[in-house]
Amino acid sequence: MTLRYAARAPWRITAGMLLLLTAVVAITAGGGRAATAAGCEGGGFTVLGLSGDQTTSVPAAGLPATFLVKGRYVEFTVVSNSFGILDYTFTGAPNALDMTGGKRTVAFASKTPDHRGLVLTGAVSVELAGESLVLSRTGPGLSMKLQANDCAKGGLFQMEPSRADGTATQVTHILGDGVFFFDNPNFRAREGDVVAFKDTTITVTPRINFANDISSKFVGRDSPQVATRVLQGCVNTVPAPRHPGGTATVDHCGGVSVWNIAPGGRLGAVFGDDATEVAPPSKPCTHQCQAQDQVRGQAVVLGFPFPVPDASRLKPRFPG
Repeated sequence: MTLRYAARAPWRITAGMLLLLTAVVAITAGGGRAATAAGCEGGGFTVLGLSGDQTTSVPAAGLPATFLVKGRYVEFTVVSNSFGILDYTFTGAPNALDMTGGKRTVAFASKTPDHRGLVLTGAVSVELAGESLVLSRTGPGLSMKLQANDCAKGGLFQMEPSRADGTATQVTHILGDGVFFFDNPNFRAREGDVVAFKDTTITVTPRINFANDISSKFVGRDSPQVATRVLQGCVNTVPAPRHPGGTATVDHCGGVSVWNIAPGGRLGAVFGDDATEVAPPSKPCTHQCQAQDQVRGQAVVLGFPFPVPDASRLKPRFPG
């Protein structure tokens, strides 16, 4: 009997095999990226009469007091002399990954930096690339950068202040009507568990998210980088099954959060699965930071209950 070894016959990779291999690689290694791309399909901003990929500047003399940044999925108003934000809104435009159920949703009523008397006075630098936008402006002793993505899900927004005196900038986030902060029960139920993260592990810790009572997929969280939250005296006792007595204390208001951003730091928000994945905080970055520090499907996503139980909602809405 003659033995025939498979090794003697060269492998032939057919077109079908190559297609299958490509699909497997996409699913196992790039699923998060593909989902993100789908959520941004057709996205792109129009601002100050500009659209399409370009880098340019708009002279200070041509700036109104406020101006609209309008995308397919996201829009918001910029206050010219501070780069504060008004009415950060998801439009509810059709998309397979829409979080809003097709409903126009104001996530943030305002994101207001306290520049302590300083104002932005220079031209506005505008960078448009696909669904991404970067706006920059300077003034005496002050500079501000805003970064945003026009995406139905997983879009990012970040505010990056810098002061010549090297001190921190305080920023106040006020949620839109009907949107509220809550202590996520799904994270409390797994608190202390060790779960997979990329090629290592990470321990589940408590998570503060925001949501509403209208859209079962709408969820987000504040995303600080070299920034510290200011306690406001909104003390809550929330369910925490793995704590002695089954409760924990959280100092966080239901409709507002205040942050001190250190020099070179930034503050933003993330939405969708990015907001409920078990991942470490953003890596410290103090120069040329980009709004793209995403895990891309390599973390455990715990989600959130809908509707959010009243006992986990943070109160009062505002301090005092």
